[in-house]
Amino acid sequence: MKSKYVILASALFISVATFAQKDQIKSAEKALKGGDAQGALAQLKDAENLIVNAKDTEQAQYYFIQGNAYLDLANKKVEEGKNLSLAAESYKKLIEIEKTSGKQKFSTQAAASIAQIKGLLINSAIADTQSNKAAEGAKKLYDAYSLDKKDTINLYYAASTYVNAQDYDAALPMYEELKKLNYSGKGTSYTAVNKVSGNEDGFNNEKDRDLAVKLGTHEKPKKEVIPSKRGEVYKNYALILVQKGRTEDAKKALADARKANPEDSSLILSEANLYLETKDYDTYKKLVGEALQKDPNNKELIFNLGVLSANAKNAADAEKYYLKVIEIDPNYANAYLNLAALKLEAEKPIIDEMNKLGTSDKDMKRYDVLKKQRENVFKSVIPYLKKANELDPKNEDVSKTLLGVYKALEMTAEAKALKATM
Repeated sequence: MKSKYVILASALFISVATFAQKDQIKSAEKALKGGDAQGALAQLKDAENLIVNAKDTEQAQYYFIQGNAYLDLANKKVEEGKNLSLAAESYKKLIEIEKTSGKQKFSTQAAASIAQIKGLLINSAIADTQSNKAAEGAKKLYDAYSLDKKDTINLYYAASTYVNAQDYDAALPMYEELKKLNYSGKGTSYTAVNKVSGNEDGFNNEKDRDLAVKLGTHEKPKKEVIPSKRGEVYKNYALILVQKGRTEDAKKALADARKANPEDSSLILSEANLYLETKDYDTYKKLVGEALQKDPNNKELIFNLGVLSANAKNAADAEKYYLKVIEIDPNYANAYLNLAALKLEAEKPIIDEMNKLGTSDKDMKRYDVLKKQRENVFKSVIPYLKKANELDPKNEDVSKTLLGVYKALEMTAEAKALKATM
């Protein structure tokens, strides 16, 4: 008889627990409908230990309400990033439960909410990076990738943003994952200018963009090839390894990448950059020559060679590469900008010498010579800055630099006209 009482008591306990858990779920749902997301989460917390043994339908309802409560808090900007991630986790558990049980009641709504969360995470990440909160933005981008691992561009941006935040330990495993995926990011972008906002909007495909132009909402359609990002992925991966003292691992990673992707010329540049960083200038020059032989008219490749040469303090080669880019594509704005920046570097030694001069007749004559040299430097960059400003009028760095040059040369009329457009 005694054992029967124990069985009855256990059954009674389970029955009471089930009722309590149902009541808490109902109370949580009621609190959420009343706008009290925190109260709903508190009710669900009380049922947390019991939900493991609940029916599939009750577990699904539990996680659905929990996901909705977290999403409600995120929409109210309460610990937005954290609550968006928690909401997504709840919805993913719900979908898994209903997938296993074969009874799908909340999965469609949960999937729609996950897609919404992904967009919110990306927008919030963009806002973070614009507010100099790169690390927070990088985490949100990685969370967005975790929600939809087919959208690998979010993993790429998460890794790059962690690099910008100088959190290399967080970036490294992401680059390793990109490396395993053999991520390229190569593709085609379709854009057109929005007639109302004046902004350049992106479209998923050429058909959608052409339709917008036909409807009259957009104009100036443009199609651009997006170059491979594989070289940048391996470059950053290798540089992080070098920083950690794993130079040989970095060299091997790039060598393996080139064997696996012989058509990707961006990897040659990344390998060249690695040898530049490790001060192996002979190998660097060899790889630069190889890159040019492989694709002599690739403007992206030649532009990057200009950047690498400028970083190596080889101004003559940098100028040669930038001019070659302009010859291939006269509308390549960054080539004009970098060429102007390169030439403006000649001002510093002139200023340094001017500041050291005294007031003797000899020094004053030398001062006049240096002043003339400085003016010539400024005059030499005006055509490049004007063209860069024409091609990219929204670039404040270009317009401010050009304005500074006009003022230095006392070109008052030109400065006034430029300032009116800023």
